[in-house]
Amino acid sequence: MTSFTIGVLALQGAFFEHLEFLKSIVQSPEYSAHTFQFVQVKTGEQLATCDSLVIPGGESTSISLIAERTFLLEPLLAFVRDPCKSVWGTCAGLIFLAQHLKNGKKEQKVLGGLNIEVTRNAFGRQLDSFEQVLDFSSFVPGLTDFPAVFIRAPVVSRIGVVDLAEEGLISSSNPILDEPVEVLHKLHRNGHELVVAVRQGNHLGTSFHPELSSDLRFHKWFLDEFVLKSAS
Repeated sequence: MTSFTIGVLALQGAFFEHLEFLKSIVQSPEYSAHTFQFVQVKTGEQLATCDSLVIPGGESTSISLIAERTFLLEPLLAFVRDPCKSVWGTCAGLIFLAQHLKNGKKEQKVLGGLNIEVTRNAFGRQLDSFEQVLDFSSFVPGLTDFPAVFIRAPVVSRIGVVDLAEEGLISSSNPILDEPVEVLHKLHRNGHELVVAVRQGNHLGTSFHPELSSDLRFHKWFLDEFVLKSAS
């Protein structure tokens, strides 16, 4: 029987919802050949026990600052460098996982787990939040009608090479990963085509909050495609 430990970064934001979704999914008989442990990650010691990590939505500046003040930033940087680990960042988690951040706050840090540039609050402020049913069947079989929740959401504004001298750009100290970035979904909204889901190797980033819907299917895909497959 294979054992997996899945952590959810629990410094700030919607970590509880992610944990409840994942715990619910593994009750299915199809996962009976595996055992799962779930950890609210607040320390480097807790992170060291994890095979996979979810970085939740919340407030990206707060998550970064708390990680730094609690001496968790360096362990997180090391975790995303490990090719055997899988990581998923949602909304603020996508920002924190990026290699580059545009329009961030100067004290923010990013982890460099996705070779992308992210722009914060791309759809506006809290009042501009929305839910939209999206077709993800191009990468999640059969998922044609997922209710994606966008709250002060970021978007992927560039992939790959950026001008490091650009004013206001925040970049990670981590080296760029070798695998190519795969664009999983583009959202068409107000005449614009916006990248809201990407993958690079075992790392996943989404602009939206699957944990704030009532639909477990996206989390199940993460479990199957990233947690289980990365260990095989």
